[in-house]
Amino acid sequence: MAPSVYKYSHMNQKIIHNFIWTPIFLIGVVALVFGFIWAFHPEPWLLDQSPNEALLQTTFKNLFSYEANKFLPSYLIVVYKFFGLWLITIGLLVLSYVKVTKLGTKQAQLSIYSTLFLTLVSMYYLIFKYLPTSPLIPVLYAFTFLLGLSIYFSIRITE
Repeated sequence: MAPSVYKYSHMNQKIIHNFIWTPIFLIGVVALVFGFIWAFHPEPWLLDQSPNEALLQTTFKNLFSYEANKFLPSYLIVVYKFFGLWLITIGLLVLSYVKVTKLGTKQAQLSIYSTLFLTLVSMYYLIFKYLPTSPLIPVLYAFTFLLGLSIYFSIRITE
Protein backbone atom coordinates (compact mmCIF):
# COMPACT_ATOMS: atom_id res chain seq x y z
CA MET A 1 0.00 0.00 0.00
CA ALA A 2 2.81 2.41 0.82
CA PRO A 3 4.34 2.45 -2.69
CA SER A 4 1.03 3.53 -4.33
CA VAL A 5 0.52 6.24 -1.70
CA TYR A 6 4.05 7.47 -2.38
CA LYS A 7 3.41 7.41 -6.12
CA TYR A 8 0.19 9.43 -5.69
CA SER A 9 1.93 11.88 -3.37
CA HIS A 10 4.82 12.26 -5.82
CA MET A 11 2.41 12.75 -8.74
CA ASN A 12 0.47 15.32 -6.75
CA GLN A 13 3.66 17.25 -6.01
CA LYS A 14 4.58 17.16 -9.70
CA ILE A 15 1.18 18.58 -10.65
CA ILE A 16 1.53 21.27 -8.00
CA HIS A 17 5.00 22.12 -9.32
CA ASN A 18 3.51 22.50 -12.82
CA PHE A 19 1.07 25.04 -11.35
CA ILE A 20 4.08 26.98 -10.04
CA TRP A 21 6.02 27.42 -13.27
CA THR A 22 3.30 27.24 -15.95
CA PRO A 23 1.46 30.47 -14.99
CA ILE A 24 4.72 32.42 -15.03
CA PHE A 25 5.63 30.82 -18.36
CA LEU A 26 2.24 32.00 -19.73
CA ILE A 27 3.03 35.56 -18.59
CA GLY A 28 6.22 35.35 -20.64
CA VAL A 29 4.35 34.02 -23.69
CA VAL A 30 1.73 36.79 -23.51
CA ALA A 31 4.42 39.48 -23.11
CA LEU A 32 6.25 38.04 -26.12
CA VAL A 33 3.09 37.99 -28.27
CA PHE A 34 2.14 41.56 -27.33
CA GLY A 35 5.71 42.64 -28.02
CA PHE A 36 5.55 41.25 -31.55
CA ILE A 37 2.17 42.91 -32.11
CA TRP A 38 3.45 46.34 -31.06
CA ALA A 39 6.80 45.95 -32.78
CA PHE A 40 5.37 45.00 -36.17
CA HIS A 41 2.03 46.82 -36.36
CA PRO A 42 2.18 49.59 -38.99
CA GLU A 43 0.38 52.12 -36.74
CA PRO A 44 0.75 50.71 -33.22
CA TRP A 45 -0.70 53.78 -31.47
CA LEU A 46 -4.06 52.78 -32.96
CA LEU A 47 -4.06 49.54 -30.94
CA ASP A 48 -5.00 51.53 -27.85
CA GLN A 49 -6.36 54.58 -29.65
CA SER A 50 -9.25 55.39 -27.32
CA PRO A 51 -7.25 55.66 -24.06
CA ASN A 52 -4.43 57.48 -25.86
CA GLU A 53 -6.81 60.06 -27.28
CA ALA A 54 -8.45 60.45 -23.87
CA LEU A 55 -5.03 61.11 -22.33
CA LEU A 56 -4.07 63.56 -25.10
CA GLN A 57 -7.56 65.12 -25.04
CA THR A 58 -7.57 65.21 -28.83
CA THR A 59 -7.82 62.78 -31.73
CA PHE A 60 -4.82 61.45 -33.60
CA LYS A 61 -6.31 62.87 -36.79
CA ASN A 62 -6.39 66.34 -35.23
CA LEU A 63 -2.94 65.91 -33.70
CA PHE A 64 -1.39 64.80 -37.01
CA SER A 65 -3.07 67.63 -38.94
CA TYR A 66 -0.75 70.31 -37.51
CA GLU A 67 2.28 71.06 -39.68
CA ALA A 68 4.57 70.95 -36.64
CA ASN A 69 3.43 67.36 -35.98
CA LYS A 70 3.89 65.98 -39.50
CA PHE A 71 6.70 63.69 -38.32
CA LEU A 72 4.90 62.64 -35.13
CA PRO A 73 3.76 59.31 -36.68
CA SER A 74 7.40 58.43 -37.37
CA TYR A 75 8.33 59.26 -33.80
CA LEU A 76 5.42 57.19 -32.46
CA ILE A 77 6.46 54.24 -34.61
CA VAL A 78 9.94 54.34 -33.07
CA VAL A 79 8.55 54.65 -29.53
CA TYR A 80 6.09 51.78 -30.00
CA LYS A 81 8.66 49.59 -31.75
CA PHE A 82 10.98 50.18 -28.80
CA PHE A 83 8.12 49.28 -26.46
CA GLY A 84 7.46 46.15 -28.53
CA LEU A 85 11.15 45.24 -28.39
CA TRP A 86 11.11 45.77 -24.63
CA LEU A 87 8.12 43.42 -24.30
CA ILE A 88 9.77 40.84 -26.55
CA THR A 89 12.89 41.03 -24.38
CA ILE A 90 10.92 40.75 -21.13
CA GLY A 91 8.92 37.83 -22.53
CA LEU A 92 12.07 36.02 -23.65
CA LEU A 93 13.77 36.66 -20.32
CA VAL A 94 10.81 35.29 -18.37
CA LEU A 95 10.56 32.27 -20.67
CA SER A 96 14.30 31.61 -20.42
CA TYR A 97 14.34 31.99 -16.64
CA VAL A 98 11.40 29.62 -16.21
CA LYS A 99 12.85 27.10 -18.67
CA VAL A 100 16.23 27.06 -16.95
CA THR A 101 15.00 27.05 -13.34
CA LYS A 102 11.50 25.56 -13.68
CA LEU A 103 11.09 27.68 -10.53
CA GLY A 104 12.30 24.64 -8.61
CA THR A 105 13.83 26.53 -5.68
CA LYS A 106 12.43 29.08 -3.28
CA GLN A 107 15.16 31.50 -4.39
CA ALA A 108 14.11 31.22 -8.05
CA GLN A 109 10.48 31.68 -7.07
CA LEU A 110 11.13 34.67 -4.83
CA SER A 111 13.25 36.34 -7.52
CA ILE A 112 10.63 36.12 -10.24
CA TYR A 113 7.70 36.78 -7.89
CA SER A 114 9.21 39.97 -6.49
CA THR A 115 10.16 41.20 -9.98
CA LEU A 116 6.73 40.49 -11.43
CA PHE A 117 4.96 41.90 -8.36
CA LEU A 118 6.83 45.21 -8.61
CA THR A 119 6.20 45.32 -12.35
CA LEU A 120 2.47 44.65 -11.91
CA VAL A 121 2.11 47.27 -9.16
CA SER A 122 3.81 49.80 -11.43
CA MET A 123 1.59 48.81 -14.34
CA TYR A 124 -1.55 49.15 -12.18
CA TYR A 125 -0.44 52.63 -11.17
CA LEU A 126 0.35 53.78 -14.70
CA ILE A 127 -2.74 52.31 -16.29
CA PHE A 128 -5.24 53.47 -13.68
CA LYS A 129 -3.61 56.88 -13.31
CA TYR A 130 -3.16 57.68 -17.00
CA LEU A 131 -5.07 55.14 -19.13
CA PRO A 132 -8.13 53.99 -17.13
CA THR A 133 -9.98 52.96 -20.31
CA SER A 134 -7.10 50.84 -21.62
CA PRO A 135 -8.02 47.57 -23.32
CA LEU A 136 -5.01 46.08 -21.48
CA ILE A 137 -6.75 46.10 -18.10
CA PRO A 138 -8.04 42.50 -18.56
CA VAL A 139 -4.48 41.42 -19.42
CA LEU A 140 -3.27 43.07 -16.22
CA TYR A 141 -5.93 41.17 -14.25
CA ALA A 142 -4.94 37.93 -16.00
CA PHE A 143 -1.26 38.48 -15.14
CA THR A 144 -2.22 39.15 -11.52
CA PHE A 145 -4.29 35.96 -11.43
CA LEU A 146 -1.46 33.92 -12.96
CA LEU A 147 1.08 35.34 -10.51
CA GLY A 148 -1.28 34.68 -7.60
CA LEU A 149 -1.90 31.13 -8.81
CA SER A 150 1.81 30.43 -9.00
CA ILE A 151 2.43 31.90 -5.54
CA TYR A 152 -0.48 29.90 -4.08
CA PHE A 153 0.90 26.60 -5.38
CA SER A 154 4.46 27.48 -4.36
CA ILE A 155 3.15 27.74 -0.80
CA ARG A 156 1.29 24.40 -1.10
CA ILE A 157 4.20 22.35 -2.39
CA THR A 158 6.23 20.33 0.10
CA GLU A 159 9.98 20.29 -0.23
